[in-house]
Amino acid sequence: MYKHLKLYSMKNKSLFTAVILSSVLFMSCSDEDNNQQMVSEVKLFTSSNTSGMVSISDLVSSSPFTQSFSVNSADADGIHYYPSSDEIVLASRSNNRLEAYGNVKEAMMNNSSSLTLSYSSTSDFTNAREIAVSGNTVIVAQDQAESNGNQNKLFVYEKLASGFTLQRTFNVDIKLWGIHFDGSTLYAVVDLTGDLVAYNNFLTNPSGPLMPSKRVTIEGLVRTHGITYSSIENTMVLTDVAAATSDSDGGIIIIANFSSVFSSTANNGTIAMANQIRIYGANAKLGNPVDVAYDNVTKMIYVAERANGGGRVLTFSVPIASGDFAPVMNRLEPGCAAVFLVRR
Repeated sequence: MYKHLKLYSMKNKSLFTAVILSSVLFMSCSDEDNNQQMVSEVKLFTSSNTSGMVSISDLVSSSPFTQSFSVNSADADGIHYYPSSDEIVLASRSNNRLEAYGNVKEAMMNNSSSLTLSYSSTSDFTNAREIAVSGNTVIVAQDQAESNGNQNKLFVYEKLASGFTLQRTFNVDIKLWGIHFDGSTLYAVVDLTGDLVAYNNFLTNPSGPLMPSKRVTIEGLVRTHGITYSSIENTMVLTDVAAATSDSDGGIIIIANFSSVFSSTANNGTIAMANQIRIYGANAKLGNPVDVAYDNVTKMIYVAERANGGGRVLTFSVPIASGDFAPVMNRLEPGCAAVFLVRR
């Protein structure tokens, strides 16, 4: 470029420079406008175990809004959304199966009142509590009950274009609730305790009994339920329902630098309160926080609160220290039992 500029007279050089500067300014403004228009999709999906409804909250809009839809399942405890196929997957406790609902965006645009069931799995489990997803692998946590012979069990399905295929099952020796899949490791909370377990190389195991690779206790956690982990930020978030009969004694525990904290804790050891940020207290409106999602971009925690007010969706900003913090957003949602966040 500079060789060509040297051929111009000073007058032409000034004119050329002005044109170049104008072009640069125009391009800069155009790029900025384009960047402003490139807004991520951020949606929160919640299900209920009493209402037969699922709700979708659009969190990108300058005025976030929520739409609710009826589904075939009166009681759904686990929820996941596949953006690539525009499908919601539920773990139905009323129908004892996985259910897929398609054309979600179309239903939202048309302000539909219900979602249409696209396909479902066979009825293999009862008393489902949570699902964890990795690609097309969907894992269901079955909590012990009379209906399943008091057997805690993990069911591994492959999600296909028009159905679910059961791949294998694992009998486990812990009482299940929340599960989370990260890489090749499945994390599971141990209900009725303050413990957390990890199953390393989970999908390489054949069907049958499965023992945890490691188990640790979270100091001060009474009864854990919800779990989520951000590998990008290396942050683990757990919920504490404490006494099931109380609508105000629950809490949230955040463990930063989790991989180092977990690996440095001996098997059957304890993660001390010094490694935790804790949200507990009357202002938090946490009674039975049964599920949790985390946005590592906005540093927001989303909670499915089952007991307080008959069900709420609560949003907390991650604090820098432990305390009694009120949610930054608080929405009543009857029977709220599961929550899932999509950001892309």
